Formats: sequence, structure tokens, C-alpha cells
Amino acid sequence: MEQLYLFTNADQETKKKAAINQQHEWLLFVDGASRNNPGPAGAGIYLLKNKIPVYKEGFFLGIKTNNEAEYLAFLLGIFLLQKRLQMGDVVRVVSDSELLVKQINGLYKVRRPHLKPLYALAQQRVKAIGAKVMHVLRTENKQADKMANRGIDYKKSLPADFITFLQQHEIEL
Repeated sequence: MEQLYLFTNADQETKKKAAINQQHEWLLFVDGASRNNPGPAGAGIYLLKNKIPVYKEGFFLGIKTNNEAEYLAFLLGIFLLQKRLQMGDVVRVVSDSELLVKQINGLYKVRRPHLKPLYALAQQRVKAIGAKVMHVLRTENKQADKMANRGIDYKKSLPADFITFLQQHEIEL
């Protein structure tokens, strides 16, 4: 009996090309907030796909410095985004933390020992998804800021799989 192949290699190549042509543009706004620095901290995430809001949430981080909160918000945002990405998608990550953006982009050194593991993991994740990291003024990051403060106010727990992810990279909260 002869086997019938429904998809030839040419068909598979056409599907791959079509998937690449259907790339999506992601814009991830992140913000970390800490009251009293260090103090109660939150991470805010605001995600757009092809300019349409698809996700916004705030999470409680416990007692952290502002810079720790910024890095954790950044890592959380990328972690949540990675679950949605497809090959060929374009990713831009936006933060109002000049320190974070300049460190990630290699313009500033990371001097604080407690930030070095967060920085190393952030660098790894940015490279893995090919993201461009950009700085904006606080006024252009209002949604993520609102979510970060909501995370502090409502004390929403971080996703368990994100906590596990951090622990796998020897980062404790």
C-alpha cells in the first residue's frame, strides 16, 4: 500500500515563510516601585501586541530597593512575554529606569553586588529573545507604574513559575 503525504517539504517551507511574514510586534512596558527605598515594592507589566493592549498586571515583591524592583519587573515582564512569543516576533522593552536601561545596554557598569545576578539574568533573557531595550520618561510609562503601585496596594503574589525560574538561576526573593 502506498503512503499518501499530505504535506511536502515545499508545503512546509511555505508554512514557515508564512509564519515569519505574520510576525508580531510586542511592546513591553515595565516598572518597579518601592516605597521608602527599601520598602514595600511592586512590579508593573503592561504589554501590547501590534499596538493593542493584551496584558496588564501588578505584583507584590516584598521589601526591595527601587533598583531591585526595576530589575524584577523587567525579568517578570520578559518571562511573561516569552510564553506568547513566536519565531520572528519583534520585541521592544520599555522602562523609565535610566539606570536599568543603560546597564542592560552596556552603557553603565553594575556596581551593586545584589544587582549583579539580576543583571546577568536580564542580559541573558534579552539576548534569548532579541529584544531592544529603550528608556522613556515616566510620563510615557504610566500604565506600568500604575500596575506596580497596584501590586503593592493589593499584594498580588508573583506567579509560582516565575519564582521557580528565579530560584533555578540562584536568585532568591
